[in-house]
Amino acid sequence: MATIDIVFPLLFIASLGFAASKSGWFSAEHIAGISKFAFYVSIPALLFSAMLRVPLEDSIRLPVLGAFYIPVILTFVMTLLGCAWLLKRTERETAVLALGGSYSNTLLVGLPVIVAAFGPQQMASVFLIIPFHSAVLFGLTFAIAPQQHKRRGSLLKGLLLNPVVASIGLGLMGNAAGLSLPAALSSGLDMLAKPAIACALFVLGANLNQYRLSGAIAVSLGLSAVKLLMLPALILLCGQMLSLSEVELAVTVLLGASPLGVNAYLIAAQLKRDSEVIAGTVVLSSTLCILTVIFWLAVLT
Repeated sequence: MATIDIVFPLLFIASLGFAASKSGWFSAEHIAGISKFAFYVSIPALLFSAMLRVPLEDSIRLPVLGAFYIPVILTFVMTLLGCAWLLKRTERETAVLALGGSYSNTLLVGLPVIVAAFGPQQMASVFLIIPFHSAVLFGLTFAIAPQQHKRRGSLLKGLLLNPVVASIGLGLMGNAAGLSLPAALSSGLDMLAKPAIACALFVLGANLNQYRLSGAIAVSLGLSAVKLLMLPALILLCGQMLSLSEVELAVTVLLGASPLGVNAYLIAAQLKRDSEVIAGTVVLSSTLCILTVIFWLAVLT
């Protein structure tokens, strides 16, 4: 499949979301409703169904986890130290910026690109990456940033109650137990799962209208370059060293090549650190990823 055939439908749906929000046709409440349906119903149904059917013995691949998380943690540390040096701050004061260079929007961008390029069956290649992604990077951020002792309980509670983590976990437990759903229930879940990708992309486009570039454009641009170019390049190198298959390598790199996730802004707002810079990076990286995803797809396919 040509790269443009993969990217255009994703861009088209995201553009519709942006236009609907920008024009006022869809209010903030409308977008919030679609977002709630996507993240609490449709995406969990998609992930639960996929995990229930995935062949576990063929899908649990430690090299895949290593190829993703070693570069992610390395990028976090390098961004932490680099920002501290360039901005003349302590490392504790640049933890949020380190998150901005390493946290990927796996659900709104990574998953749709992977499904469009390689089919839904390839979700099995990344099902172990997604639930631990937020836990690892948010945990590092809270561990380094000031006042982290007030946040650990809420972080653990939020992780356990996260519908994405819960749906993956329940699907895997059902799979391991040999659970087989009645045909009618399975069909119902499949119907709920079908709009997941479209809703996620529509919400992504709509959210871009709600964030603005801040005055610190240079920092946002630097973090976007780290997120969209350096991190996926490190994942590509690490994946080659760990002898990942072509599909595993492509899927892992595309997850890392996703723009900065919106949740990074929520963490910055909680910690009262660089929230404007992170909001600007969400907008800038989400816009630039149109070009960088095309580039990485061309490299990988």
